[in-house]
Amino acid sequence: MKQLIKIKKYIDNSNVSRFRFWIQLISFFIFVYGGYFFIEIGSRLPLFSCPYVPGSPGGCYLVGAQHELNTSWSTLFSPRGISILKSLGIFFIFFIFLNKAWCGFVCPLGTLQDWITRLRKSLGLSFVRYNEMSFKKLKSIKYFILVLLILIPLAINNSFFGLPELPHGMHTPFCQICPARIILPLFNGDTSQIFIDFTNPSRLILTSLGLIIAALFLVGSFVKKRFFCFFCPMSALQFLFSKIGILRLIKDGDKCTRCGNCSRVCDIGITAIADDVLSKNIVKDDCMMCFKCVEVCPEEDALKVKVVTIDILSATEEGFFKRYGTADNSEHLKKDNLLNSNKKEDE
Repeated sequence: MKQLIKIKKYIDNSNVSRFRFWIQLISFFIFVYGGYFFIEIGSRLPLFSCPYVPGSPGGCYLVGAQHELNTSWSTLFSPRGISILKSLGIFFIFFIFLNKAWCGFVCPLGTLQDWITRLRKSLGLSFVRYNEMSFKKLKSIKYFILVLLILIPLAINNSFFGLPELPHGMHTPFCQICPARIILPLFNGDTSQIFIDFTNPSRLILTSLGLIIAALFLVGSFVKKRFFCFFCPMSALQFLFSKIGILRLIKDGDKCTRCGNCSRVCDIGITAIADDVLSKNIVKDDCMMCFKCVEVCPEEDALKVKVVTIDILSATEEGFFKRYGTADNSEHLKKDNLLNSNKKEDE
């Protein structure tokens, strides 16, 4: 028991961001170069291993899902539809275990955005934050995109409200507009995805949108932390199942002093994590579970990361001081120590 307490204390006092950096680096290497080292994961786990990347260790589940949805209603509600639901269930189980930590620790596009942020910081350039009104208005965009990416494949073989069926050239809309298809192959020296397909009007539209979105991804990520995550439909899909995820970010509102450290370091800019003192499960729809908020919280056990009911990481005063330097024990300095260090970046 004493050994477990020591291990827990070591974790609470450790630098989670450094650990996250290495997990991101290893994951990125596997997703982009794993195939060259005979690593195969895409066919075994429902991971986003982009098949357009020459070194990909497998295929993205969403490619198959879009093909499966490209079928008639009669087929969808036949025994074949059961197999579709089965594969979808496996996909959701994956998110139940990782919750939205996939976004913060594993997603190659998320990792790339963090690297772009590091580059911007090294150049001494400030970043942009959305104001609260814009934040609320933009929240619904990713859900709108998610609905479209489900309905478009279905509308190829089915008519909605008497409307004509969509052309077959739109059978994988998500892949065609996903910036991963264009950007990740570049790390293998492959520029073959930088093109516009003039085969038919639908392919022309989708591949053109893909290039525009890839350009927006790079530019936007340079001026705004985790720019694309705010509009990512997969972020929306994962949040729908976050409440039943076994990995949880828990807040004890009674211990929160609303110092604002957590919202200041949030790459997405979620203010509710500081302002909401009523919710226990503090995972919001834009949260990517990077756990920076836990690292910078100076209040004992105010924020915790749990696997079901087991604490695996907790906010502690000792951990806060170990990561950000000791100071006077007064409440004022304890909280302002981090805030002052972040002011220049926020202004």
